[in-house]
Amino acid sequence: MQGTAAGGTAVGGAAVGGTVDAVNRLAARWADTVTGAAVFSAAGVWPLLAFLADGASGAAREELADAVGVPADQAAAAARELLGAMGAMRGLSSALGLWTRPELTVGEEWRAGLPADTHGVLSGDLQVCQKALDSWAAERTGGLIERMPVALDEDVAMVLASALALRTEWPRPFDELMLSPDAGPWQGRQLAGLRRTGVRLDRVGVASGPHGYVTELKVPGDNGIDVHLLLGEQRMTPGQVLGSGVDILGRRLAVVPSGQLPYGDVGPGLRVEQQRCGTPRPPELTVTTVAYDMRTRHDLLALHGLFGLTTARDTGDGHFPGISPLPLAVGKAEQSAVAQFGALGFRAGAVTAIAPTPAGALPDLRCTTTVVTARFDRPFGFLAVHRESRLVLTAGWVTEPTQYGDGSHASR
Repeated sequence: MQGTAAGGTAVGGAAVGGTVDAVNRLAARWADTVTGAAVFSAAGVWPLLAFLADGASGAAREELADAVGVPADQAAAAARELLGAMGAMRGLSSALGLWTRPELTVGEEWRAGLPADTHGVLSGDLQVCQKALDSWAAERTGGLIERMPVALDEDVAMVLASALALRTEWPRPFDELMLSPDAGPWQGRQLAGLRRTGVRLDRVGVASGPHGYVTELKVPGDNGIDVHLLLGEQRMTPGQVLGSGVDILGRRLAVVPSGQLPYGDVGPGLRVEQQRCGTPRPPELTVTTVAYDMRTRHDLLALHGLFGLTTARDTGDGHFPGISPLPLAVGKAEQSAVAQFGALGFRAGAVTAIAPTPAGALPDLRCTTTVVTARFDRPFGFLAVHRESRLVLTAGWVTEPTQYGDGSHASR
């Protein structure tokens, strides 16, 4: 059994920009299905769907092309370009793997459209092959994902998988504290809180979206990967909040920086006020949030319409003549994803697999300054974003933050 990884090229170009927008739109549509805690990666799913679209025919081809937002005859090239761009991003490692049964003939033209050195073989020993696939997932994600999300069985003729892992550190770490919100779903809980004060008021702002106001906080990493925290109005759904975040990235929604906002409660969790101080000092931004460590497994076939896999599931017919003359249908499609946000930085990983089957005297307070406080002390969303391309690498909705005192919230 063999396994391989894909390499990369430079980031940039209109074609990559169009693909980034297509991936981010898939992320927004996926977010619309989220009802509770979840972490997911559209960037991990998208290339697989694109390669499937390239080898599909009939209704399956049309549905897959619609899901990826790119014509099927352009999908493989777009996927190669996206994988190349991701391979060049600092702080991100990505890989693509293809494994087939020896008896499965793979179309030369379709296989040639994959990145080089991606093809391995599934032997007859399922246990050995499963162990090798699990090792591939663990190695390609630095141990964040320990197993391939799909389990091999006698019906699996092929596995097409992607893996990505990202890591960024905060140039200025957060201070750790015990946080006990006095309202909302986390009221009274002792949580692993994080706090940081700085002078960049433009790190946080408010956008007015179609479903309500959203506060966006950008937490920059040291390698070009940022994490955007998104807090919406309490009545808003995860999909509405995360969708607004994607629209902000696509410049379809404008964010008003906190330094341009009036005094008072100006957005969800965001307050601007004037405070007295003993000596002149610049405006400051104090951010309070929570650490989190999230893991989610997704059955993509449960959302077959979202991913363009409705027809492709039908085992009564073959849908991928460009991949193999053997009639194939998609029998399994799953993703495992993890995200960890802590005082020192952020880590995330995702493996996606599709398996076709057959703080004296009173101070002198004569001066004033502007003080902005932002609190993410109830469920909120996040987007891990490549700063230059604005590609959403992972996204999620936080409902279960880390408990204070468990010692696991540094994300070293």
